[in-house]
Amino acid sequence: MTQKSHLHDQAQALLIQQHQLDQTNAHLDRMLGVLDSMGQDQRSNDELLDSLLAQAQSVVDAQDVVFVVEEHERVLFEREVLAVPTDYQTTLQPLKLLDIVEIDEDWSDCLAQLDSYAARQGLERAEDPFCGLMTDSQRIALEKRIQADFTLKAAACDQYDYMIAGTCGLIGGLVDVFFVGVPGTGALGKWADEQTDDMVKGFARLNGWKGGREGSNKIASAIGFLEEKFKINYDHATSHATGGAVQNMSMKNHHVKSLGHSPDLLGLFFSILDQFSNTAHFVDKGKLISVNTKTFELSGGNLVAKVFAGFMNWLGHLFSDMAGSSGGRGKVDAGRGSGIPIPFYSLLQFINVGSFGQHKQTFATLAVKVFEAGYDMRHGLAMAIPVLITELLTRTMWVIKQRFYHQRQWRDCLPTPGNPELRRMLVVGHGTLCLVDGTDAALRSGGNIVAFMARGNLIAWVRLGTLAIKDLKACYAAGALDVDVVDAYLEAEYARLLTA
Repeated sequence: MTQKSHLHDQAQALLIQQHQLDQTNAHLDRMLGVLDSMGQDQRSNDELLDSLLAQAQSVVDAQDVVFVVEEHERVLFEREVLAVPTDYQTTLQPLKLLDIVEIDEDWSDCLAQLDSYAARQGLERAEDPFCGLMTDSQRIALEKRIQADFTLKAAACDQYDYMIAGTCGLIGGLVDVFFVGVPGTGALGKWADEQTDDMVKGFARLNGWKGGREGSNKIASAIGFLEEKFKINYDHATSHATGGAVQNMSMKNHHVKSLGHSPDLLGLFFSILDQFSNTAHFVDKGKLISVNTKTFELSGGNLVAKVFAGFMNWLGHLFSDMAGSSGGRGKVDAGRGSGIPIPFYSLLQFINVGSFGQHKQTFATLAVKVFEAGYDMRHGLAMAIPVLITELLTRTMWVIKQRFYHQRQWRDCLPTPGNPELRRMLVVGHGTLCLVDGTDAALRSGGNIVAFMARGNLIAWVRLGTLAIKDLKACYAAGALDVDVVDAYLEAEYARLLTA
């Protein structure tokens, strides 16, 4: 039996029990009505008897009659008058017995008894028993609450909302233009590179790195330590290493072409697969290519231990590549080096369509070229900052406007995801950010498609896309039930009941 069917049977049982309760209340009402009628008759008879006695006493008093009843006359009256049976018969109003249901501990037997009761009473099985369990007022109140709290609503923004959102997006866009720019050049880009270097050195220390020799290149030493400690079998750096199976692969792009180097669930899957199956998977011109490698032995005595060892190899190797290779960063005039791609960026190589630029290259080829220009996860961290600024500014200004302009309580000013006005303001804010970013990229790229993409803020465009889809869905389904909000409410209520 499914959970839905079980709940439906329970509701049906409650509906039948509600009918029993209604019948019992009706029966009690009839009993009270009969008792009240009998009480009224009794009071009427008492009043009539009192009136007759008063009249008789009045007649006696007027005639000065004195009754003297001897003892033998009293006995004769009781024997001859009172003891004689009469033809008077009392009138009874019989009440029918209630139809009952014997409750059994077994749920199936209980349902059978309730179904039998419903058949005797002529009750039809309700298609929606939950509706029958509520009164009209309760049902109306529930419908109002669902409409107010659990339905998707279209945004009702005023001019100030749009002005605030546009200003927040403009601020984020200016931060993106002046402090991010192309990979590795802006102030935020350099800050992200430094933070990544510190993360790599910190992770190396956790794994036993002693800090390198005095006067040595610390980051190159840390990267080399991690490369030696977390070796993997899919770290092919050139096309020659793959036997020509993957074309045009070099030190600058092998991290994006190798799926095991992707810092996301896709990369974790292919990393574990490659380590277990002694293969390496790459993407080239929209195709997935598998290359056999040398036998690779994972640590651990059982499957769980080997999977954990594979996960640690994947994570440690990502840290070793996050800030570039030890060879590249160890040179005197070393640049940023080739890092790892932004999460899920490798999937862009499967979009092998179109013909762009002077050399008529496909979108997949352009994605690789952009990565070679430094568009890696470090640059992704820098690009995320203007997006975060726009997000936080928009939410903060919405809260301030709700509190001080609309005079709402603080508890009603929480920037919840389901608020339609806030959702629309976020779309406008991030749309403005993307407009500034796209305009700047178009003006500064000089018609070079790779330079245009390298200057574009992919994080901002992805965020705008997700927000726009949600807003379009809400506009299209305005008035429909918001399942996410209902689930969140039910989970909160369940947690409250557990802690009560």
